[in-house]
Amino acid sequence: MGQWLEPLTDWLSAHPQWLGLAVFLAAFGECLAIVGLLIPGTLLLLGIALIAGNGVLTLGETLALGYLGGLLGDLASYLLGRRYHQNIRNLPVLRGHPQWLLRAELFFHRYGVASLLVGRFIGPLRPMLPVTAGMLDMPFGRFLLVSLIASAGWAMAYLMPGWAAGAAMRLPLQPGFWSEAALVAGALALAVGVSIHCSLHGMRGTTAVVAVLYGAALLGLFLGWPYLDEFDEGLMAVVQEERSAELDRIMVLITRAGDFQTQLLAGVLVSVLLLVTRQWRAGLFAILTLLGTAMANGSLKALFARVRPEVLAEPLTSFSFPSGHSSASFALFLVIGVLAGRGQPPRMRLTWLLVASLPALAIALSRVYLGVHWPTDVIGGALLAATVCAIALALAQWRTPMGALSPREWWLILPSCLGLLGASAIWALSDAMHLYRY
Repeated sequence: MGQWLEPLTDWLSAHPQWLGLAVFLAAFGECLAIVGLLIPGTLLLLGIALIAGNGVLTLGETLALGYLGGLLGDLASYLLGRRYHQNIRNLPVLRGHPQWLLRAELFFHRYGVASLLVGRFIGPLRPMLPVTAGMLDMPFGRFLLVSLIASAGWAMAYLMPGWAAGAAMRLPLQPGFWSEAALVAGALALAVGVSIHCSLHGMRGTTAVVAVLYGAALLGLFLGWPYLDEFDEGLMAVVQEERSAELDRIMVLITRAGDFQTQLLAGVLVSVLLLVTRQWRAGLFAILTLLGTAMANGSLKALFARVRPEVLAEPLTSFSFPSGHSSASFALFLVIGVLAGRGQPPRMRLTWLLVASLPALAIALSRVYLGVHWPTDVIGGALLAATVCAIALALAQWRTPMGALSPREWWLILPSCLGLLGASAIWALSDAMHLYRY
């Protein structure tokens, strides 16, 4: 694999005019039926994004090209399934590897529309689920709607880390940036890695272990943020290099979904709907997570009294650490992710958590982009929400595991919550562009 991957990235570095096409084709191939199983698309996307971040493509261009390539890969696969139906099994490659399609079929039959959203982040399933949806005559409008949403989260998750690393390597950052960044990344990777290991192996007391891990990472950040100035300032400089009027509007829209009033209404809505449908323990879990995170965030802001970045023309008077937008959005979407994963295998539970975390991550990153929070502010908010969520989950299923919600309950809760967030963000955008006063 490395025999051709390294020469390809070297060639793209020497011929940056082809990089945009390379991003598009790599994303298209990674999501195209059968092809996505034969190429190391994830490594290829990471390498190309790294080059793009080195001043060749902006973040918006990189994400847009990746999004378009992934979306068209999905559509081509879907149309392939619609064209050949069951005869697609007779393709030479699939005749030799029937398990590729069989695995996607079983997953699609079990999870339906949600399989297209969650399976997007499971490598062996990603290129085969769209062709399966077409083969089984899933309505095109429904497929397109899910693919539009899933492709956006996938592009952000697969391209943004590489691009950010390339951008950081390009700028003249302070000498201590990389050591501080490695310390933060290492601590987060350790907490996430151990959590995943415990979950996949079904270890007893996993929820309590997760609470301790994220609590320890949060405590380390509380003690260490005054010594992470070069990390904060360096990453802030990387992000601020990408400011543009068009991207500003998008980020304002995203950040509005994390406003206090919006998150409060969404949290109350989710909790009330759970109680109305007599999901008592799920309702208790949601209330403990959302209320506990909000109370802890307010107390910690007053305790640390950290000043916000000096980016805005009219700086806010409220304190910065930890980010209220980050903690509230992660708390809400982690609740949704945990409830979505109830009653499912460990790998699916983790994938649901990943998918649910992407909107919260977008809200958190918008705060850094708009210059109203330091990177450690939003990391602290995310760790706070994860810690409280794990504690609340351990309490809610103290004696017995929490049961899964029925499809009827999901069709009541999820559209209501997402509709409220979208409507609130769009409504607030009309009076938000005079200045970033949030």
